[in-house]
Amino acid sequence: MRVLFAVNPEKSLFPYLVPLAWALRTAGHEVRVASRPGFADVITRAGLTAVPVGRDQAHDRRLVAGGMTPEAMQEARSGMGPPYDVLEDPSKADWEYLRDEHLEAVRVWHRPENFPLIAGLVEFARAWEPDLVVWEPTTYAGPIAAKACGAAHARFLWSVDAFGLTRDLFLKLKAEQPAGEQVDPLADWFSSYGRKYGFEFSEDMTTGHFTVDQIPPSLRDPADLHYVPMRYVPYGGAAVVPPWLWAAPEKPRVALTMGLSATRVFGGYDVPLQEILDELGDLDIELVATIAESEQRKLTRVPANTRVVSYAPLHALAPTCSVVIHHAGAATLTTTALYAVPQLSLHHHWDGPMLARGLAAQGAGLEIHTTRVTGRAVREAVLRLLHEPGFRDRAADLRDELRQLPTPNQLVPEIELLTAKYRAVTP
Repeated sequence: MRVLFAVNPEKSLFPYLVPLAWALRTAGHEVRVASRPGFADVITRAGLTAVPVGRDQAHDRRLVAGGMTPEAMQEARSGMGPPYDVLEDPSKADWEYLRDEHLEAVRVWHRPENFPLIAGLVEFARAWEPDLVVWEPTTYAGPIAAKACGAAHARFLWSVDAFGLTRDLFLKLKAEQPAGEQVDPLADWFSSYGRKYGFEFSEDMTTGHFTVDQIPPSLRDPADLHYVPMRYVPYGGAAVVPPWLWAAPEKPRVALTMGLSATRVFGGYDVPLQEILDELGDLDIELVATIAESEQRKLTRVPANTRVVSYAPLHALAPTCSVVIHHAGAATLTTTALYAVPQLSLHHHWDGPMLARGLAAQGAGLEIHTTRVTGRAVREAVLRLLHEPGFRDRAADLRDELRQLPTPNQLVPEIELLTAKYRAVTP
């Protein structure tokens, strides 16, 4: 079987796909990963075969020199952007809003993100003839190429399914409109490529023939779709375990990490870092704070119980911890969950609030929106997580949920069957 992965050049999203790509590869299948030329090195460093297609350009047209525009940064920090914000604010869930915001999303996001990939990806797919195309939810070039070459295709989630849930709501409201007003910007956009490449739009192009989902069952909010659960396997790129991580900690270890996108995209952390370190500084713990060097320079003091490092592989750090404080990124949250560690989520953008609230509702952690984060609030939450056993019990339940899911290797036979099923019916 030939499997083509299609990904936009985003370093925080690509790692989610790597374990499945390798599982397919080690099962004897041919695997290629297509993205823009400038992303080839990231793909090959994961030991996978890259296919450079299209051309490089600024990944986000809202970016300006030195980071996002203030308006775009505020929008990104305030939760999900439209139209997906209807999941957080049901008052917006009406036809006019979803119709207009879907049109805007196609215009300013989906089309600019995917246009540089589409022609080259279709050309390669028609030449290589994959049986299956796997694409992450923002890479709509994937289903276009799959339709153009007759392959089955699967969507691969890296977080909660905001895309599928919003699409469900859109289709429900669309069906309630008079026939002459049932516009569909996403379907129209796909159809324009169908006319070029000789296929008819079908709804699977928006959400895949099936969807691989790595989120723990108790944290999921599924749409009405065919989901294929898979256990999350941590992969963050090249990693080295430092000597200080070789031995078990002498005191309860608390890790603090706010992710890579905070500095790479947003220009800095959105929490009072110095205040947090000060408030945790007199606790009888070992605090390991993974802080970008640009943010380290802003610190005026480091408490005696704190170790500041630029990076540590979380899959090596989390098993040694009693608590992990983080930004509610899906990879960080799920990696921590694999080791039954209680979590404190300091969340602010995109999927973070949904994941953090789900984690708190499940009972394995606590959550604070960054607009309410203070050093004192973090201190009180950490003390609760350290001393109230219910959090550890629920964290163990969350770990067990994940362990019951099939690993990427165990999932391969099901993917083979689904590929054969949908490949056979794809024109």
